[in-house]
Amino acid sequence: MSRVLQRIECLHGDITQQHVDAIVNAANTSLRGGAGVDGAIHRAAGPGLLAECIERHPEGCPTGEARITAGHGLIARHVIHTPGPIWHGGAHGEADALASCHHAALALAAQYDLATLAFPAISTGVYGYPVEQAAAVAMGAVASRLAQLRFPDRVRFVLFSEDSLAVYEAARRHLAGH
Repeated sequence: MSRVLQRIECLHGDITQQHVDAIVNAANTSLRGGAGVDGAIHRAAGPGLLAECIERHPEGCPTGEARITAGHGLIARHVIHTPGPIWHGGAHGEADALASCHHAALALAAQYDLATLAFPAISTGVYGYPVEQAAAVAMGAVASRLAQLRFPDRVRFVLFSEDSLAVYEAARRHLAGH
């Protein structure tokens, strides 16, 4: 597990400014842009991102699945869109759905041979998923799947707040047994 965890890093920053092959968008199911990370990614990418989402994925994307588009005006070459679960107290399959978001994004990164991938804190904003629980699910899902994949080589969790960064770093350390 420690070798896998060496492939995972956490940092404070703006996901739209990451020099990676793909960034993951905490999308809504319509893939039409929205608030939070989703809105920031759509604004930074420009109108071509929305146009591609409408053209290539008119049906949108169900919670826990993922779709890929070009990065358009972003530094990243691709955007992997994955709608996370809305928090309803934790007894309605939220953890499984959140893990599925991470697994689906990693599967697309592997399919497209993307070496570097950046995740936000999926579902922790307006969807209300508690950050501590989301971090544990996300870190566990990514670590378990990376153990089976050659790509991506490096996964970065890019957290918008210092508080979220501390929580995700703690979840990573917990997996490492420290």
